[in-house]
Amino acid sequence: MADKRVNKVVLAYSGGLDTSIILKWLQTTYNCEVVTFTADLGQGEELEPARQKALLLGIKPENIHIEDLREEFVRDYVFPMFRANATYEGVYLLGTSIARPLIGKKLIEIAERVGADAISHGATGKGNDQVRFELTAYALKPDVQVIAPWREWDLRSREQLIAFAEQHQIPIAKDKRGEAPFSVDANLLHASSEGKVLEDPAQEVPDYVYSRTISPEEAPDKPTVISIDFAKGDAVAIDGVQLSPAKLLAKLNELGRDNGIGRLDLVENRFVGMKSRGMYETPGGTILAVAHRAIESITLDRGAAHLKDQLMPQYAELIYNGFWFSPEREMLQALIDKSQEFVAGQVRLKLYKGGVHVIGRSSPYSLYDQDLVTFEEGAVAYDHRDAAGFIKLNALRLRTLGQRKRKLGL
Repeated sequence: MADKRVNKVVLAYSGGLDTSIILKWLQTTYNCEVVTFTADLGQGEELEPARQKALLLGIKPENIHIEDLREEFVRDYVFPMFRANATYEGVYLLGTSIARPLIGKKLIEIAERVGADAISHGATGKGNDQVRFELTAYALKPDVQVIAPWREWDLRSREQLIAFAEQHQIPIAKDKRGEAPFSVDANLLHASSEGKVLEDPAQEVPDYVYSRTISPEEAPDKPTVISIDFAKGDAVAIDGVQLSPAKLLAKLNELGRDNGIGRLDLVENRFVGMKSRGMYETPGGTILAVAHRAIESITLDRGAAHLKDQLMPQYAELIYNGFWFSPEREMLQALIDKSQEFVAGQVRLKLYKGGVHVIGRSSPYSLYDQDLVTFEEGAVAYDHRDAAGFIKLNALRLRTLGQRKRKLGL
C-alpha cells in the first residue's frame, strides 16, 4: 500500500463483483471517500444496476458518475485509429486497447472536478490494461496517485474474493459464485474473451463463447450488398443514409453479426511480456477496415499509401501499449490525418458467410485513370518506349553487382 494519505479516490466501476469488492476494499483499507465512474462505451449492458449497487455499498448519489461516451468513443478514438488502418501484429483491430485512454481520461477529469487525489482501476497485475490506464493517468495528471488493488491486496483466489464479499455484505449473483469459464470485455467496437476455457491455444473456441456474431456456417446463403460513404477518411453513411459515428458503427455491427463477420482467434504478445490467447469479435470494425482500405486504394498516392503502411505497425503498437497520449502517437496522427484529406467517396461491399468482399469503389478525387491503364491504345500520356530507359536505370546497380559476382566466380 502507498504511504501517501488518500482522502478521495475515483474508481472505474462496472458494478460487477470484482469492482464492487474493490470499492469496499478501498473504503476499508484506505478509509477514504470513494467516487465511482461507469462508462457507457456500447458494451450492451444496462448501467442503472451499477448505480443501484454503488448506492447499496454506501456511495453518495452525488459521487456516482455514469456517462454515455459512445459518440465520443467512436468519433475521437475509433475513427482516428481506423484512418491509420491500425492492426496489432497484423490482425488485431485493437478493440480493448482503444477504449482505455478514454476511460482513463474521464477518470482524471472527474478526479479534477471532485478534488480527488487518487484514481483506482480493476485491472490485474498480469495484463495490459493496468499499463494503459496508468500511462493515460500520468500523462494527463502527473501528480495523481494510482491505486491498483490487484497489485496490493492478498485476495488471490475466487474463494477469497467471495469470502470478502460475504464478510462485507456485498451481493453476489448465483452465477458469480463459481469460477468464471472465461472473462469478457466489450464495447461498441468489439467483444473480447480470454482465460480459463480459452487458455489452451490448441483447442477450438467453444461455440458458447461467441456473443457478437453468428457462425459463418449459419449465415444466410444469400450475400448482403451495402455501400459505405467516406469523407476525409471517416465513414459517414451506409446505403446513402447519413449516420453519426456511433450509430454507423452500431449498424455495421448488425450487418457483420448477421453475416458471421469479424471472428478472430489470436495468440498475441502482451506488453508486459507474456503471450495470451483471446477470441475477438469485431463485426463492424472488420467491415470498416476493408472498406477504408478500398477507398484509399483509389484516392491515396503510392508514396503516401506506402509510408502509411510502414508507420502503421508502430502506430498500432503505441495504442496497444497504452501510449495514446504520447507525443509520438500525436505526431503520427497528424501525418495520418493529413493523408486523409481526399479519402472520400463510396465503397460497395458484398458480405457473405464471414467474408467482406469489395465489389466497387468510386471517388470524385480518384487517382485511377482508366485511359492510362487500359490495354487498348488511346491518346494517353504514356509512351511504351519510355519503359526501356526506366528499367535500365533501375537495373544499373543490379547489373553492377552481377558483374562483380562474375569476376569473383560466385
